Amino acid sequence: MFINITDNKEAANKGSSAGLVNYLEKENRIDHKQKPECWFNGQRIRIEPYEVMRSIDGNVAKLGKDDAKFFLVNISPSQKEIRFLKEQFGEQGSIEQMKGFAVRVMDAYARNFNRNGVNGKEDLLWFAKLENYRYYSHNDPEVKQGLKQRGERKEGEQMHVQVIVSRKDITNKIKLSPMNTSRGKNETHSKKMGQFDRVAFKQSGESLFDSLFGFDRQLKDTMAYANIQKNGEISQREQLGVLVEGASQNYESRSVANELAQGVADGLFTTTGEMPSAVGKTAAGFLEVMLEPMYMGGANIVAESEIEEKRKRKRKSRGRTISR
Repeated sequence: MFINITDNKEAANKGSSAGLVNYLEKENRIDHKQKPECWFNGQRIRIEPYEVMRSIDGNVAKLGKDDAKFFLVNISPSQKEIRFLKEQFGEQGSIEQMKGFAVRVMDAYARNFNRNGVNGKEDLLWFAKLENYRYYSHNDPEVKQGLKQRGERKEGEQMHVQVIVSRKDITNKIKLSPMNTSRGKNETHSKKMGQFDRVAFKQSGESLFDSLFGFDRQLKDTMAYANIQKNGEISQREQLGVLVEGASQNYESRSVANELAQGVADGLFTTTGEMPSAVGKTAAGFLEVMLEPMYMGGANIVAESEIEEKRKRKRKSRGRTISR
């Protein structure tokens, strides 16, 4: 699950939302055979483009010329996740499920601010649009190499949802910026903008998808795994290696490993031995069983290496004695 928030460069969000709204209508213009996709939010499922633009552009009280007026949230399931939805709910059913999922994601978006008066999607001004395809742009390597044409559809499952969310809350009084990086550390700034942890928000989308649809996510498909592989310290990668081995045992151990991987990514553990205390009693039992052979194996390896090291030292000592 890939979820990101686009700031002004791509969304051109310091002025009117008209350009972005018009751009997100492209599939309705291109494919006349396909049933038009309407805009939706938590209250309505058929919203006209002009309503979206009018509402977003009118919700900008006390925002300056150079202030962001809205943000674009991109909710993109992986091809594996899309195939899973289609297998479970069918072609049209998967579209409806994806829309429902987007509504829940915006609930998580609101709660992530940890701001009084912003408790859920109803407190935000936002509009979402489901898109079935993605298209090659001039920045894609395939276009630069002449293999694909700009505007040509990309292959594979590409269903995703784009959300335009106002910088101001539904009352047009509270400023909310998901680009705020204080995470609550700057109390004064947080009171003005709200706290927002983008990593936690993205993680919540992945967890929500798994719990909502019963998706059996492999550890190597998690956001935590990718973050540790890319940015993790040596100790975190070692802890992740233990979890990867344990996750291969069975479903229970994989579930526990996925849960703990997030803790590893957040730097909560100094050693693998600290992991069982971070989960529930039942999960801790699975974890101890999962890790026991690894502890034993690790102990044996250490013991053997120490013995070999002692042998080397003895051989060197004897060599020095003989030379004398």
